[in-house]
Amino acid sequence: MDIQWYPGHMTKTRRMMEENQKLIDIVIELLDARIPLSSRNPAIDEIFPNKPRLVVLNKSDIADPRITSEWERYFASRGLAVKSISSTMGKSLNDIFASCKEILKDKIAHDKARGLVNRPIKIMVVGIPNVGKSSFINKLSGKKSAVTGDRPGVTRGKQWIRLPNSFELLDTPGILWPKFEDVAVGEKLAFTGAIKDEIMDIEEIACRLLEVLSKRYPESLTARYKMTDFDSLPGYELLELLGRKRGFVVSGGEIDTERAAKILLDEFRGAKLGRISLETPSDF
Repeated sequence: MDIQWYPGHMTKTRRMMEENQKLIDIVIELLDARIPLSSRNPAIDEIFPNKPRLVVLNKSDIADPRITSEWERYFASRGLAVKSISSTMGKSLNDIFASCKEILKDKIAHDKARGLVNRPIKIMVVGIPNVGKSSFINKLSGKKSAVTGDRPGVTRGKQWIRLPNSFELLDTPGILWPKFEDVAVGEKLAFTGAIKDEIMDIEEIACRLLEVLSKRYPESLTARYKMTDFDSLPGYELLELLGRKRGFVVSGGEIDTERAAKILLDEFRGAKLGRISLETPSDF
């Protein structure tokens, strides 16, 4: 798949981040725990080369916990503070403020020595579309402060949000890079819904996802769809098998593969196949 998607508002967002980075004390980089490296925007290091950062692995409640632990060690070994959370469930969100203060403890002490007591800590949350940024911000603030949605690219504009514990947050839309040089990265973003389904061939995406799951989590396909003996089947035959098991048979005995593809993607994204991660540190 040759995936290219770079709406004009994303160019504007990058410029907004570059212009406003001097206003913030720390960056929270929100990643999808199922695909931490694939959901990183490589431009972030260029935009914030020296800014303190906290890496947050969101959606950890639907990621494979064993692999999430591997990713925590991976980022820590590279000198980055890291936390795993679920913004929809509120899991570990209370640790975010404490982690930011720990990262900024020298700056806070310096400000206190200068007589700047209780100065608000200003943060920016960055992440690609559909990584759960708006839900994360709303949980941090304790109210519905940001526009939310289950479709990529919902958030627009810039706004300051007052948070508890003397924090202030500069909200910006998620950004995504214009071209995926690694096809596998684009595929994983498509699997998780970071790319709009409307611009994709969902049957092709579903076939590739089935090929990945048949190798990494065959037991999930068996448990959910009663699929067996599929080790060597290519993607389209896997999709047909899924459709047959679900009873998506139309006139003439043909399988409604489009319906099967939609069901697979919806159920994978809704974690109905279990807690699944699509990449590990050893893959890179």
